Amino acid sequence: MSKKVTEQKDRSHIIKEVKPGSIAEELELVPGDKLLSINGHELEDIFDYHYFANDEYLEVLVEKEDGETWELEIEKDYDEDLGIIFENGLMDDYKSCSNKCVFCFIDQMPPGMRETLYFKDDDSRLSFLQGNYITLTNMKDHDLERIIRYHLAPINISVHTTNPQLRCEMLHNRFAGDALKKIDILYEHEIEMNGQVVLCKGINDGAELDRTIGDLEKYIPYMRSLSIVPVGLTKYREGLAKLEPFEKEDAKNVIAIIEKWQKICMEKHGIHFVQASDEWYLTAGLPMPEPERYDGYIQLENGVGMMRLLEEEFKEALANETMYDDRPHKLTVATGRLAASLLQKLCGWFCEKHPNYEIDVVDIRNDFFGERITVSGLITAQDLVAQLKERDLGERLLIPCNMLRIDEEVFLDDWTLDDVKETLQIEISIVKSSGLDLLQALTESQK
Repeated sequence: MSKKVTEQKDRSHIIKEVKPGSIAEELELVPGDKLLSINGHELEDIFDYHYFANDEYLEVLVEKEDGETWELEIEKDYDEDLGIIFENGLMDDYKSCSNKCVFCFIDQMPPGMRETLYFKDDDSRLSFLQGNYITLTNMKDHDLERIIRYHLAPINISVHTTNPQLRCEMLHNRFAGDALKKIDILYEHEIEMNGQVVLCKGINDGAELDRTIGDLEKYIPYMRSLSIVPVGLTKYREGLAKLEPFEKEDAKNVIAIIEKWQKICMEKHGIHFVQASDEWYLTAGLPMPEPERYDGYIQLENGVGMMRLLEEEFKEALANETMYDDRPHKLTVATGRLAASLLQKLCGWFCEKHPNYEIDVVDIRNDFFGERITVSGLITAQDLVAQLKERDLGERLLIPCNMLRIDEEVFLDDWTLDDVKETLQIEISIVKSSGLDLLQALTESQK
């Protein structure tokens, strides 16, 4: 008879940093110490930590670097932070995706890039922490129970279609249709959600899109919003499903379905609920919707309303701006093709008010991923440099912050900001996302 041995997961958590003046510092905890438990509870992840650390009386078990174990009794105010930052921000391994979606962008990445760019996450905890979208196929009953217990919200869900059979086919996962039932459970427990549909031509558009929106509308108000975004197609699709790009008439048809449901939802629920990403209106050659149609811009990270909001913010900031500077200036603004026409308009407004400025807006063609990729967040330093090096860039180059990794001065292809500055021999200003940020970058008033 053989005995099965189950490997026990290590539930200790290494402390990376202790905040100055905190309870943890007062208790002489230091980086490298391991948190073992709070009030007898081992901690699965950051949510357990915050849940159990909220109490006014804590018994905390810590292992010091020399192996000595400390038992600490803590009396504090409810919700008072201990001041610990962990080596792993989630305090657990990230859950990878078990699907093989026909539209997956990571499958379209070129070889030879850094390993982290190929990791497919499908972790419900990252949905809450970072706004990531999840398919629900990786969510176990235990995960669902914890979301409900801790009332983690909003949960962002990649729905794609509410047709169970079609969803199984699109995600290449035989459980993908049944996973939709978890939306019912989240709704019953009043957990706020946002939905997303990646639209693929001839697959989940047309009547299927109409069905999906109609099915999800019943989850309002806990399903707060639904974004419809077109599939992104790079030039690296060898061996993958054959998908076609949406053309002008296709985009108009998609918008017609969305705007039909916006009217229905507004009449029934007082919100527009479903919205098209900006790409649909640009592809269709139609003006962006008025600001009120975006219901407070809930889905900006999905490219829904970014251009309308930027235009409104810039217009207001420019109207209130009182800078006087009669020196001549020449600037260059580099962006993706998607936003180029809008930035040309905004910079045109600025130059009308300040005729001593000359601003050249350059739309960077995405040679790295292919010309169908038009967003600035997927522009590499190599494409940026190749298309700017022969130009007269003036005194400064402005680029949007999403060309760089979050909190780092590194591009997608691992070039650093200093590499680009040195190659182009120019000062570079990083522009954050608001209209005021753009205005300040143009005038350098943020420095």
